[in-house]
Amino acid sequence: MSVPLLDLKAQYATIKDEVNAAVLEVMESQYFILGPKVKELETAVAEYSQSKFAIGVSSGTDALLVSLMAADVGHGDEVITTPYSFFATAGCISRTGATPVFVDIDPVTFNIDPARIEAAITSKTKAIIPVHLYGQMADMDPIMDIARKHNLVVIEDGAQAIGSEYKGKRAGSIGHYGCFSFFPSKNLGGAGDGGMVVANDADIAERLDILRKHGSKPKYYHRFIGGNFRLDAIQAAVLQVKLPHLDSWTEGRQTNADKYRKLFREKGIVVDMPQSVKTGSSDWMNEPLNGVVLPEEMDNCRHIYNQFVIRVDKRDELRGFLNERKIGNEVYYPVSFHQQDCFSDLGYKEGEFPFSECAAATTLAVPIYPELTDEMIQEVVDAIAEFVS
Repeated sequence: MSVPLLDLKAQYATIKDEVNAAVLEVMESQYFILGPKVKELETAVAEYSQSKFAIGVSSGTDALLVSLMAADVGHGDEVITTPYSFFATAGCISRTGATPVFVDIDPVTFNIDPARIEAAITSKTKAIIPVHLYGQMADMDPIMDIARKHNLVVIEDGAQAIGSEYKGKRAGSIGHYGCFSFFPSKNLGGAGDGGMVVANDADIAERLDILRKHGSKPKYYHRFIGGNFRLDAIQAAVLQVKLPHLDSWTEGRQTNADKYRKLFREKGIVVDMPQSVKTGSSDWMNEPLNGVVLPEEMDNCRHIYNQFVIRVDKRDELRGFLNERKIGNEVYYPVSFHQQDCFSDLGYKEGEFPFSECAAATTLAVPIYPELTDEMIQEVVDAIAEFVS
């Protein structure tokens, strides 16, 4: 049985008429850039994310970039973030002229470890970008405490986490800026690129709005240099159709995660993470897992499962095995930032962030989308169990 990593056609089939009507309405209006559709979506996303304001932008990457610009991050500044994320997290820092400073991840959640942040702060530090990876929020209370203590800006990278929660607070609502991506593969995905920044400060929201329009207000009068970061009305229309379904889709992903856990345990191949990994020892490279390490949900958090990520021995060999069986899988992310060629000038060395390097070497994402059938989930588990055995 073929099991794709993601099947957007299955989702589209359930909302086809609504989506097509919404897109046709935009076509009939011929109002494609910003406008009422974008404003309606901004209002809805702000409310959904427990934030006062939302600014629609052209992508999740641009959401990060415009937030850094709004915070006046630039040459000579440093921004602390994780070495284990999608490239945009660190790439946008460098694009402003600032320097990314990496702090290792928590080995269980894959998110930045707050206990390591303060040691990385210098007189040049201006901001922290915690990433809510795979749909589970970072430990935000200590991060915000550190930010207040050192007068730092916090930009939440919630590209994979819209609707996730930390102690009852939604992703994006805790920091000064909250950034979302509407890339088609996300839990809330558009028909192309799109993004959003949420905020609770009116001055921040106004600055974001001006920056996304080349820094102009009114038109043709530029208070500062911005960019072309506007959200298309067609994307907004599609997302407006999808947003009311998001919670039920999230419940479907959570249900599938529970099914995976049950089936993997029935196979008798679930193991705890080795102590060497938890302590950051380099011995993890030689210590076998001897089974499957499942993702863990932190207390007081709502995990939305943008991805379901397991740890296994011989990860790359397992990928080949699953590919032969036509079972979708993906590695997020095989090379940590400090090992990327473009960041070689930062001076980091192999082994400097062992948790991140371990995650890059042992993790694998398997299908988790809500349209999966029980038979498809069983097929995934059977194949992995056969390989592990």
